[in-house]
Amino acid sequence: MSSITFPSRSPWLAEMSRRAALVSVPAPAEARGPAARLMVGELASFVAPVTRRFAPDFTLPATHNPQVVVLLPGLGTHPVRMRYMARKLEEAGHRTKKWGLGFNLGPSVENFDLLAERVAQVRTRYGREVVLVGWSLGGIFAREIAKLQPQDVAKVITMGSPFSGTPYANNAWRLYQLLAGHEVSQPPVEAQLNVKPPVETVALWSPRDGIISPRSAAGHPGERDRAVALRCTHIGFSNSEESIRAVAQELERTVPV
Repeated sequence: MSSITFPSRSPWLAEMSRRAALVSVPAPAEARGPAARLMVGELASFVAPVTRRFAPDFTLPATHNPQVVVLLPGLGTHPVRMRYMARKLEEAGHRTKKWGLGFNLGPSVENFDLLAERVAQVRTRYGREVVLVGWSLGGIFAREIAKLQPQDVAKVITMGSPFSGTPYANNAWRLYQLLAGHEVSQPPVEAQLNVKPPVETVALWSPRDGIISPRSAAGHPGERDRAVALRCTHIGFSNSEESIRAVAQELERTVPV
């Protein structure tokens, strides 16, 4: 009688099992994100694009210092989440570009290389250094790219990006490990997150952030040039009027190159 063989578990299922294990690991002692009550505000932020349709819209002042801006989305989000910000900055006279990688599912050697190439291409196309505006994890990408090729970057603006202190100082580290497929403390690319890029670097942060620790997003002197406090939620960094105005003000302050 011939023996019966069963197919081995598919690579996809094996990978899902591995990532599930990353999610279920015990929280380290330093895993202290914002208070749970702040998550209520984050949930409310998801309906902002709907409620905005029934409220008076706002207009940014026309810029006297137009910039070329690359917008980098946050963890698990697509550039469409920053489309409203892009439209407002364009209306003011800036030129905005997508980061070119689709959904932000975490760092890899490959997507860092692709982003570096994208930034260099935009700089060459417009003949000037670009401003990198990164929301949450997108801001981490922005800081690291600016370290690798400062000749292409005029300024970095981070929005609720956890570049300072422990990488566990947030309420999203398990989601990060699920999507990225590695421990948040062991990224597949070499990086010193708290080291300031050699270009002007501004950190927008908020005490109402329900996902990223405000101290982690504000940083310490020497880790960024300036920290600017807002009153928006973490989700609101991508589309709130306050955040968009703050980015526009930073673009006006960018030294022409």
